[in-house]
Amino acid sequence: MDEKKEELFYQPKNGYDLIGPEERIACEDYCREYMAYLDAARTEREAVTEAVKLAERAGFAPLEENAGPIQPGQKVYWNNRGKSLLLAVGGKKPMSEGFVVEAAHVDSPRLDLKQNPLYEDSELAYLRTHYYGGIKKYQWTAIPLEIHGVVALTDGSTVEVVIGRDKDDPQLVITDLLPHLAQNQMEKTMAKGIEGEKLCLLAGSVPYAGEGADRVKLAVMSILNERFGIREEDFISAELEAVPAFDVRELGLDRSLIGGYGQDDRVCAFAELAAILRTEAPERTAVCILADKEEIGSVGVSGMCGQRFEWFIEQLCGGQCSVQQSFSKSLCLSADVTVALDPMFPEVTERQNTARLNYGVGFCKFTGSRGKSGANDASAELVGRMRRMCADGGVVWQMCELGKVDQGGGGTVAGFMADRDIETIDAGVPVLSMHAPFETTSKFDCYMTYKLMKTAYSWKN
Repeated sequence: MDEKKEELFYQPKNGYDLIGPEERIACEDYCREYMAYLDAARTEREAVTEAVKLAERAGFAPLEENAGPIQPGQKVYWNNRGKSLLLAVGGKKPMSEGFVVEAAHVDSPRLDLKQNPLYEDSELAYLRTHYYGGIKKYQWTAIPLEIHGVVALTDGSTVEVVIGRDKDDPQLVITDLLPHLAQNQMEKTMAKGIEGEKLCLLAGSVPYAGEGADRVKLAVMSILNERFGIREEDFISAELEAVPAFDVRELGLDRSLIGGYGQDDRVCAFAELAAILRTEAPERTAVCILADKEEIGSVGVSGMCGQRFEWFIEQLCGGQCSVQQSFSKSLCLSADVTVALDPMFPEVTERQNTARLNYGVGFCKFTGSRGKSGANDASAELVGRMRRMCADGGVVWQMCELGKVDQGGGGTVAGFMADRDIETIDAGVPVLSMHAPFETTSKFDCYMTYKLMKTAYSWKN
């Protein structure tokens, strides 16, 4: 009977029961690289900057416009306004036979400073924020925060701003009520306990010498002016983001987990980036996308709905074929995270179809919400193709969906890629505490996601 079950039943297994000592070492080596990248990439701009550094070390060069079709083994990239990145390695087959593209996003939920943020109240200085993406607002109070971003000046120059990353640098915080006085607050729903307009960063308390109003505000502005050469009006043309100040750390007494901010979706972004950096002579051209704005709908010139991707593929085709001809024969892995089964909250997931930590990369045939609204729904043939690919590449995988049918759901860039006539499926790392200031992933799943991305670029079927 057990043999018959083994033959006929689908029985996913814990990945650590399937790999040997050598692959465990490879897993640890890869995760060290990933953790270093995650620590350096606190924003979408920094994620792109770090990726360009790694790409250039691996022999990638900026794409030259109208230079003709990409050649076998040629390595090129295009930095889109410093906020998204496209890379490619030329394949042996022409672009008319399609390409393999892996698409992740490098933006994460955060707090953006408003364009007129600085004010004083009761001799305390604050910076107003507007949250970006889906967050639980209460999670952002009473934790250390850093500010990263750029200020564009009227002379056309930009000033890079980083406050709180260096160990000797001051950090910021959003205060919360003490439990003794929070009776009314705690009677509210979690969604209403902290209002968006109360997500204000405490920026200072010492007044500027002299008499008059707004002395603490003036003192804070003076510090910013001395350090970065900016005035209050310069906030109007700034992109400044408050992000958690937690370092990336190993979690668990066995060090099997990774904790850090922004793993959705930089964990998958690094997997596909590391994969393309190690791709030398693919059958079909390999393309890697690190996109922006996914957390707010993939809109804008740096999002997946923008036209830069079409332009990039047109350049790679170099007149050999149309972009649409190339799209129709291509494959896309939408490299985005999925929810991991959390035994603390079992009521929101259906165990038989939910990803589990240490069970490998998670494939989502569809995303969307409730009745698959807004989903890309991959075909049975494409899912079968993924199963063959994983078998050939020794990739440990699992099939999953994002929560119970009527519980909610979510989307990725997959739908936008499929709308371009590219066969697309979601694949990525299961995450605990997704969208929280400190997210948790499994080292094994991170490594298997990288292994899938590497296999997809080099697969010959």
